[in-house]
Amino acid sequence: MNCQSDMPARSPEQPAPARRLELLAPARTADIGRQAILHGADAVYIGGPTFGARSNASNPVSDIASLVAFAHRFHVRIYVALNTILHDAELEPARQLIHELYDAGVDALIIQDMGLLELDLPPIDLHASTQCDIRTPEKARFLADAGFSQLVLARELSLEQIAAIRDAVPLDVELEYFVHGALCVAYSGQCYISHAHTGRSANRGDCSQACRLPYTLEDAQGRVVAFEKHLLSVKDNNQSDNLAALVRAGIASFKIEGRYKDASYVKNITGHYRQLIDSLIDAHPNDKAMSSGRTQLMFTPDPQRSFHRGSTDYFANGRQADIGAFDSPTHIGLTIGTVSRTGPDWFDLETSQSLSNGDGLAWLHKRESRGLLANTVHQVEKGVWRVHVNEPVSQLAGLGPGTVISRNRDHAWEQALNQTSAERRIRLAARFSEQPNGFCLQLTDEDGLTSSATLTCAKEPARDQSQAEPALRAQLDRFGNSDFLLTDLAIDWQQAWFIPASAINRLRREALASLETTRLAAHPFRRRRPASQPPTRYPEDNLSYLANVYNQAARRFYEKHGVSLIAAAFEAHEETGEVSLMITRHCLRYSFSLCPKQAKGVTGVQGQVRAEPMTLVNGNDRLTLRFDCKACEMHVMGKIRPHILKSPPPSVVPLTFHPPAGRR
Repeated sequence: MNCQSDMPARSPEQPAPARRLELLAPARTADIGRQAILHGADAVYIGGPTFGARSNASNPVSDIASLVAFAHRFHVRIYVALNTILHDAELEPARQLIHELYDAGVDALIIQDMGLLELDLPPIDLHASTQCDIRTPEKARFLADAGFSQLVLARELSLEQIAAIRDAVPLDVELEYFVHGALCVAYSGQCYISHAHTGRSANRGDCSQACRLPYTLEDAQGRVVAFEKHLLSVKDNNQSDNLAALVRAGIASFKIEGRYKDASYVKNITGHYRQLIDSLIDAHPNDKAMSSGRTQLMFTPDPQRSFHRGSTDYFANGRQADIGAFDSPTHIGLTIGTVSRTGPDWFDLETSQSLSNGDGLAWLHKRESRGLLANTVHQVEKGVWRVHVNEPVSQLAGLGPGTVISRNRDHAWEQALNQTSAERRIRLAARFSEQPNGFCLQLTDEDGLTSSATLTCAKEPARDQSQAEPALRAQLDRFGNSDFLLTDLAIDWQQAWFIPASAINRLRREALASLETTRLAAHPFRRRRPASQPPTRYPEDNLSYLANVYNQAARRFYEKHGVSLIAAAFEAHEETGEVSLMITRHCLRYSFSLCPKQAKGVTGVQGQVRAEPMTLVNGNDRLTLRFDCKACEMHVMGKIRPHILKSPPPSVVPLTFHPPAGRR
């Protein structure tokens, strides 16, 4: 029996929300994914058992299925990163895995290998990975025409470039942009140093992070410009101040980097951006979050307390001079004070902060980060803490009176985040009404979804008319262990009736179970966007190794789209000479004020500065830097090492494929 509702139906003339905004959080594991959801994520991306661009962040399909079931309660979407390039031997296992993920209820795949589009896939939604190197309106429009519904734009784009792409693609194609976390210094998908030097391919999820090594920079005459600095290491991304501008430019999905990060990082950063995005939504009534429920945090988010290499908004507002993290590729932390005295196994730290046993403390010594864990700490006087360590202070290089100390691990903060630190509730309105043969409870959630349950019983007037309604309200409001928060309760009866508490509880549970079933059935799946017919021509006729074509299916894809010359991916070991091993917008000439554009117009300098080659030196490795000033890019040139060249390309050797743990 259905309850009759006098609630007005939504008018078909009402305009749709102007913008639906998605906060997209990372998950190394399904458990971390659940925490991301509780702390406000509208969507979570996670690696499957294989073929993801983070080789050490893999998860069995059974774990992903359990995460999907949890996420869909809040209409949160789960995206699986399957964004490596694939050898021919891997195409069939990848196809099988995609069917497993589809059966598990995954909302979308994040991919870069166009060969997958040539396979017999289920109608699962496809997102173009940042590894696709989406920098131009032409490339973005092509991918939309090829069947992608969401495009992960290059991190290097400015607000103006993002707006130009938004204007070029259909309105039903969403744009995604990284707003926080570690930055790859190269254009994603355009870095081959790792494979050239170690055989570990970044495009296959196994980057050795050569960009975080120390290098010496020499000019064309061999003079040292910078000595043993981390010259290819850049600060971490932080777009906190640019969210409103990014929305205006056309970004709908705000992505946090970090599939290697722990739960405390994901909780903190997700909570931080949830608050910022909620503030934007609250200021614009037509805007709406992509998922359901409101998050209540039990702590104050602070991005500065989580691992970072310093912060930059990169190129969002144009080229900046201070994007490099040249001194250290690790987390120095927040400066908290200065060493005032030292003892055999202790030192005194002048600080306005409180310290805890187990805090991580760091300082710089000869351009290198040094650090320790505080064994025990205690306050010796106001503003001075004594830190006891597990080794002689005399052996801690660079630590002495006057040393500036930073904290890169706040033990008390981490302990707080290890506890329950957020809850998420879907707002709910209830209407309890009298029926001819009993009572009805109707629930309506914040998405307008409804359910009802009825109680058939004889009616008996309440003995205490004044207490009957308050008691009924208290009994109906017992949603504490559910996903719901009752915000409005209407009671419609002719008089106060006696209803046993057990009957009210059963009525509430039945209505709630029905609503949960309704919500799962109403989860907003977005099926594959149909590809344009006839196939749209690719913006270029010829493709070099930079296109990362590593299998015959990808070759067929590009041929179908009008490409006439297709080189093999770098991993095929066909590039034997010096080539661009990295293409980046980060420019060392600019960083050291040697850019011809910087010198333009300066008296006595104009015409004297040329974009001549420079060299990066690390041990026996010498990498030539060439500068494309028209494109404002730096190319790191080099060759694949002979022993790598002679070894079998990835997956030419017999493939070991670990099947998913099970179907849902």
